[in-house]
Amino acid sequence: MTNALRFPAADPHAAAAHFAAELAFEADPDDVHRDLLDGNTQGYVLVETRAPEAFAQARIPGAINLPYRDLPAELDLDPSLVYVCYCESFQCNAATKGALALAQRGYRVKRLSGGITAWREAGYPVESNQLAGAGVSKVACHC
Repeated sequence: MTNALRFPAADPHAAAAHFAAELAFEADPDDVHRDLLDGNTQGYVLVETRAPEAFAQARIPGAINLPYRDLPAELDLDPSLVYVCYCESFQCNAATKGALALAQRGYRVKRLSGGITAWREAGYPVESNQLAGAGVSKVACHC
């Protein structure tokens, strides 16, 4: 018996249901980047859930900043949109906390896999409040 098959694979129908459910909660950086290039982000908003200092240092183009620690009870957001939350990386759970807070307030949410670290590692652009030419160094989470 191989280690990989010590536990049998799921029935194809169960596997399809499982992976479809998983994708209902996650967005891929490549898919979001393609949408940005195509100018087609209709239906969703990127939400940076880290602190304002991290948002100022580097963010995905077009993202808004809703730090999960400071979310008010009432938000003036469009309930017809999906809010794709991201934070620093797989090691940070600010996106999960932000998505939870938004979902608890009645908004539909997803989490961007890998956060801004995966975004940058893929070579995708970031926006910054830094002066032009200053560059963006390692981003601190500030969560």
